[in-house]
Amino acid sequence: MSSLLSAWLAPEKTKMNTNSNYFILKICCAGTSGIVAMVSSFLANQQCYISEMSQFDDEDTGRFFMRTEFRFNPGAKGDISTLRQGFPEVAQAFDMDWQLYSAAEPMRVLIMASRDDHCLSDLLYRHQKGEMHMQITAIVSNHLDLRPMAEREGIRFVYLPVTAENKAQQEATLLSLVEETGSELVVLARYMQVLSDALCQQLVGRVINIHHSFLPGFKGAKPYHQAYQRGVKLIGATAHYVTPNLDEGPIIEQAVQRVDHTYKPDELVSIGRDTETIALSKAVKYHLQHRVFLNNDKTVIFR
Repeated sequence: MSSLLSAWLAPEKTKMNTNSNYFILKICCAGTSGIVAMVSSFLANQQCYISEMSQFDDEDTGRFFMRTEFRFNPGAKGDISTLRQGFPEVAQAFDMDWQLYSAAEPMRVLIMASRDDHCLSDLLYRHQKGEMHMQITAIVSNHLDLRPMAEREGIRFVYLPVTAENKAQQEATLLSLVEETGSELVVLARYMQVLSDALCQQLVGRVINIHHSFLPGFKGAKPYHQAYQRGVKLIGATAHYVTPNLDEGPIIEQAVQRVDHTYKPDELVSIGRDTETIALSKAVKYHLQHRVFLNNDKTVIFR
């Protein structure tokens, strides 16, 4: 069985309960003893039941990462406000970075794309089928090709054509749109414009991009045709967070498919579309479910 087919057929292990009584706690701090016990005791004292707990201790960096999914016991009178008021005492004891989320609240997501529609179409389909717990705030493009797709779905479409002369102005408009819509995540679903360093820094950890991944790294136009000329044996795609270092941000997910000398350029392009949609959809889902932690130039992901 090909690796690409396996990726499609593999059972999804990242289901999350979106009941209004479920919550997710993410913490990151220096690794030391007592963290798990303290967090577990706090939740138990708040009459909470832990349904899932994942943890990782990075011995190289000395950082500890933990994701906990829990709910209140039947009859308990607590709520997320009570938890947020009480947890800082625990967090202070270990100097934690922490976030607490309600699993019922869909993440607000802004999607950007240029002319290629395969990644956008895949995300919209998965959203329609209930696989993506998100609220799409807008679709932004530097071209008008995808406007009918957005309008068909009843999603706001924002046209922001970009030139060398207006790039800074359009990025300022984009940032204002992110703030206006309360978008928590921006997905570059084949958006073929490089974001400025300043914008990347303002949205650090909040922008996911999809990129073809080849060895060697083919740059410029028609990368799959370049790959054909070099006789590549693997077609791949990488979903990663966007940083000022172009296409070098922390990796969230990768997909790969083996090919050989019989594949023509158009076939490689087709396979590339599939690998891109798989890698991007999984990366977005991990982020929506609060399963991803930034760990310097890498990520920790509790699948």
